[in-house]
Amino acid sequence: MRLVARVIFWFVNFAARNGLAAAQEASVSAEVSSEALAQKKHRALSTGVRGETYAYWYLRCRGYIFLARNYTVSGIKGEIDLVGYDGSVLAFIEVKTRTPGDAQLGLPEDAVTSEKRRVLSRMAWRFLNDWRLRAAPWRFDVLAIESRAGHRPVVRLHTNAFPPSP
Repeated sequence: MRLVARVIFWFVNFAARNGLAAAQEASVSAEVSSEALAQKKHRALSTGVRGETYAYWYLRCRGYIFLARNYTVSGIKGEIDLVGYDGSVLAFIEVKTRTPGDAQLGLPEDAVTSEKRRVLSRMAWRFLNDWRLRAAPWRFDVLAIESRAGHRPVVRLHTNAFPPSP
């Protein structure tokens, strides 16, 4: 199975050779219109989806076995991007993708704030209860992807990135 993941990741990595972000058109006007904001939001969402797909296959090549993608819980805003086993440890993985236009936002890892950690912890506890995995060892990982146009993505995996919130 790892061979299949390597082959698929090769194709995903080849497709990402010029970056994960969609090409941005030059701005015609300096005015901020609702259409321009909608286009910017669409590009950010598209980049995020590409980043999560890249992260999925990147981690599959490293032996992760996934149970869920984009796990959501009713009543809790947000989602856990990836949930899977790294060996015998269950990992809840938050994927953050940034492009050069997001430079004012800082590093991708910096986007996992204390509030985001609290929400992820609540969702992880719910996942463990729903899947009856309360006794399994688990942790939170953060996979940061920086994608510059014309270059392959730079990936940083932070295992056991933060402790669960009570």
